[in-house]
Amino acid sequence: MKQRIITGVIAGAGFIGLVVIGNLPFTLLMIALATIAMGEILKMKQISPFSIQGLLSFFLMWLLLIPDMYFTLDWLHMTKMELFLLFIFILLAFTVITKNSFSFDEAGFTILASVYIGLGFHYFMYTRFLDDGLALLFFIIILVWSTDSGAYFAGRSLGKRKLWPEISPKKTIEGAIGGIVLAFIIGIVYVQFVPLFDSFYKTIIFILVVSVAGQMGDLVESALKRHYSVKDSGQVLPGHGGILDRFDSLIFVMPVLFLFALI
Repeated sequence: MKQRIITGVIAGAGFIGLVVIGNLPFTLLMIALATIAMGEILKMKQISPFSIQGLLSFFLMWLLLIPDMYFTLDWLHMTKMELFLLFIFILLAFTVITKNSFSFDEAGFTILASVYIGLGFHYFMYTRFLDDGLALLFFIIILVWSTDSGAYFAGRSLGKRKLWPEISPKKTIEGAIGGIVLAFIIGIVYVQFVPLFDSFYKTIIFILVVSVAGQMGDLVESALKRHYSVKDSGQVLPGHGGILDRFDSLIFVMPVLFLFALI
């Protein structure tokens, strides 16, 4: 427990500091975290990071991750998304060329893992670089943390009905509701001091989407770990597991907010 607290304080302070600084230091942090996260998911699948499939997974993830302000493909006269799509068809063709020694499942894993991690951290950066990005990003982080805390304490004190025992045996419906309730309480207090939206209705929708999507992101990573029979995604943070364990909710929330036109 002592190690967990020390790691949490040091890592949390460093993370918040770089979020505040923004610019290149923050971008480098996101690239580093995403790279570690990709390494963790490859390890779950028992793929060497230095294999062709591992290196391609990193490349595709970086392609989606790195903002256009730092890297473009104008010299190729194509966008990064167009190149990503081209690689999808190359991977599919490769399943034929190798006579399924490189299978459709492996191609799907490479594509999905790069999208999951690359876009998750990409929209984390995208949000930070908006005009009100710092306040908005802190709002999202606070909502996710509030949801986690509310779910934990409500689940321990009131939890009776299992939410999804096949995926995460300890989570309860009461805990999930408690997480949403605490997110609303903390979120509404936050916007009283830092107005972010032009209507109370949008604030309510935003809080609900973040809280629900955050819990779904946590369940997605739980399903991933259960499928590959691992307890933690990694050991980079002593007492806290891996990067995916810490950012599973946030990297699921960010693309969802973008798709719903909320950021």
